Amino acid sequence: MKDIYVLRLSHRPARDKRVTTHVVLVARAFGAKGVYIEGEDPNLISSVDKAIEIWGGKSYFKVETVKDGKSVVDLWREKGGLVIHLTMYGMHICKRIDEISKIEKPMLVIVGSEKVDGWYYHNVDYNLAVGNQPHSEIAALALFLDRLYKGRELYNTFEDSRLKIIPQEVGKKVVKNG
Repeated sequence: MKDIYVLRLSHRPARDKRVTTHVVLVARAFGAKGVYIEGEDPNLISSVDKAIEIWGGKSYFKVETVKDGKSVVDLWREKGGLVIHLTMYGMHICKRIDEISKIEKPMLVIVGSEKVDGWYYHNVDYNLAVGNQPHSEIAALALFLDRLYKGRELYNTFEDSRLKIIPQEVGKKVVKNG
């Protein structure tokens, strides 16, 4: 799997708790190695840490808050990484995903919340859209990672999980792992 990290811009604790939590869960489940959250929210970090403790990934999946997303982008680019901004204003994913999937650099994938500062549109390697209509950053991230990994990420397992889901035709079954 590629080294992919997500930068969640402008997290607003009172408004974005569930959405940002879902961004983190999708990032983890779909193969990212971590998420940077712009903004402070100890309750969110605690909640996400509990989910990772139960469902696995704590050995390599990291979540941390940052004060300034721009400095994360600058540092990422300074270290030679690729920066991709998911936005409905970008180039369509179908026109760029093959090109992006061949790049062997660590990737930082940016998803916004409130209106994204124009600085990001000019300081990334790709502005990429899963469609040129308003849509959810959660859906955009899931579709991007799925297209990038060609569905292989759907088979990810987390050896350090406490619980494991046993797929069922009907009902649900969860067992202790190990």
